[in-house]
Amino acid sequence: MPERTGYDRILMIPALILVVFGIVMVYSSSNLIAIRRYGTSFYFLKNQIVWAVTGITGMLVAMNFDYKRLRRLSLPMIIISVLLLIAVLIPHIGTEVNGAKRWIRFIGLSFQPSELAKLTIIITISAYISKRANRMEDFVYGFLPPVVLLGLFQMLIMLQPDMGTAIAMGVMVLTLLFIGGVRIPHIFSLTIPLIPFIVKVLFNAGYRKKRLIAFIDPWSDPTGAGFQVIQSLLALGSGGLFGLGLGEGKQKLFFLPEPHTDFIYSLIGEELGFVGASLVIFLYLLILWRGVRIAIRIDDPFGRSLATGLTFMIGIQALINLGVVTGLLPPKGLPLPFVSFGGTALLMNMVGLGILLNISRNINKVSLPKSSARGWVKPEFRGERGPVEP
Repeated sequence: MPERTGYDRILMIPALILVVFGIVMVYSSSNLIAIRRYGTSFYFLKNQIVWAVTGITGMLVAMNFDYKRLRRLSLPMIIISVLLLIAVLIPHIGTEVNGAKRWIRFIGLSFQPSELAKLTIIITISAYISKRANRMEDFVYGFLPPVVLLGLFQMLIMLQPDMGTAIAMGVMVLTLLFIGGVRIPHIFSLTIPLIPFIVKVLFNAGYRKKRLIAFIDPWSDPTGAGFQVIQSLLALGSGGLFGLGLGEGKQKLFFLPEPHTDFIYSLIGEELGFVGASLVIFLYLLILWRGVRIAIRIDDPFGRSLATGLTFMIGIQALINLGVVTGLLPPKGLPLPFVSFGGTALLMNMVGLGILLNISRNINKVSLPKSSARGWVKPEFRGERGPVEP
């Protein structure tokens, strides 16, 4: 048997740096809010440390768990995810915060089922693509089943309501299906008819309509819907090249709402400047590069699809979050992976990272011939006619 490589440390180190950096920035951005709400400046810090330790433990477990066994666990994970997504909507089980029911509380901590659902659907669809590699171009037997599962998850998530997570999940799944061999006309046949529905959803809810208008022109309502985006841009702009200094940010003084969650990158830009904000982006690019590299080099079709999906899970969330805080995308409630305050998101991203590291360990040390290693995916993964790897 060919000798296997070790874990990809260049993938692990940037993620761990972001986790530690996130703990520091969560405290810097939340200490005053924590004092006002809970009487102690360490409330959010303590919770983030607990979840970081839990996430690192989950990463270590996933690193040493054979990823190929996840194929058999996909059905139980679907059942558990669906039950939790339903449970969060039931009174006295789900916890409502700011009009949204997205969390289940236990032993003082909150669990967000939609984060588990994102990991579940990536594992499930990766197993599906690897099993039906030669049928992915077929609409009924290739494209339709994973889209039905996606629709079920998105429907339950929209009932919370959480449009940001539903959109991110849709982008992740359709990207994975496209790389897996689904034909572009099939994707358009799904997305184009959904446009009227999406427009109706956007404009039926008053707060979504205001957010969209604020995205187009935040200064049209500077004290209302555009307030958060304007304060985010002020924070980023006031940081300059090197920032005001760690802990010296002004927008966290109750100007920028919830600066420790979705808009934590704004505080990074304010306190650490363009240099600090750019270093954060560089760390994400490192993670994406190593994830794509793993997907290209792994011989196993399931591992290739899974590595692709997990890499996009991290990358798309980071891209949407950065787009929102810089005013390039409409406001969506998505945390910055590994950095923002949010326990379940941190745990699931760390578990996903652990699975990626386990896949990297299964790459043969013997390099593939250049002719067969070119491109993102191999013919059998794209769904082209040809032999399927055992």
